[in-house]
Amino acid sequence: MSLYALLKSKGPTGFGYGSTAEDVTAGLSLVGKTILVTGCNSGLGFESMRVLAARGAHVIGTARTEAKAREAATKVGGKVTGLACELADPASVRACVAAVQKLGVPLDAVIANAGIMALPKLNQAFGYELQFFTNHIGHFILVTGLLDRLSDDGRVVMLSSAAHLMAPKEGIQFDNLSGERGYKGWTAYGQSKIANLLFAKELARRFIGSKRTANAVHPGVINTNLGRHMSIPAIIGKIGYGIADALFLKTVGQGASTECYVAVNPAAATVSGQYWADNNVAKPRPDAEDPALAAKLWEVSEKIVAGLA
Repeated sequence: MSLYALLKSKGPTGFGYGSTAEDVTAGLSLVGKTILVTGCNSGLGFESMRVLAARGAHVIGTARTEAKAREAATKVGGKVTGLACELADPASVRACVAAVQKLGVPLDAVIANAGIMALPKLNQAFGYELQFFTNHIGHFILVTGLLDRLSDDGRVVMLSSAAHLMAPKEGIQFDNLSGERGYKGWTAYGQSKIANLLFAKELARRFIGSKRTANAVHPGVINTNLGRHMSIPAIIGKIGYGIADALFLKTVGQGASTECYVAVNPAAATVSGQYWADNNVAKPRPDAEDPALAAKLWEVSEKIVAGLA
């Protein structure tokens, strides 16, 4: 297959590598739907918020500060509510949960999009390595805190990454969640991303018997400020993406497509517990599908959160 054909190819869903968030939501009316998107002030989060609002959804966009969230909301137009949600600060996350609860509307989807990547030096929050705490624990507090607001057929979309391949061989280093027994930026990032994936898997298991779904997605390589600590060639080299990623960065619209597809496209309504890439179900590394590992991470996460109270 030529590189051009690879970039233009479509998967079983009818969408593929080159599809955009606008493409995968074309023709959909999201009027009456409410969707929460974290990290709404830039990159994939902003694009997802923009497109979903353009389709008529009420988007609750969160950023580290209310000012950033509201500024982003004004740029989008439509029905958008901006809220603060600093994922590294449990008090801020809980305040966000309370604010959403106060709105009194059911959530049709939660897109856990925000995150930090490959910090060059060890940083911690409450004694835990910052990427694990921000990318996983912060979203764990948020999503579990909002489950009673999730509609009967609501969808949870966790932004994972092909970088989950960089996680430690044991998947999660439960004996080194502080990072103090050894820290490598990419390994820690990979651990946080496999944690996002495992969380989606366990949440999907807990949704069995309902119409709710939970999935994880890989957006591709996009030149956003997420990778501000490292050059794009270094990112590609470290994670080992495919030829299309290596030669052509996705646009922000293309990068936001998979999370939007899984969150709102009717064809994805009954798919749960999967890992998605390029708008189609993909295969993660084997231990990302280990139910025992997912259950253990959930249990440990609950204990961490309880200790923060």
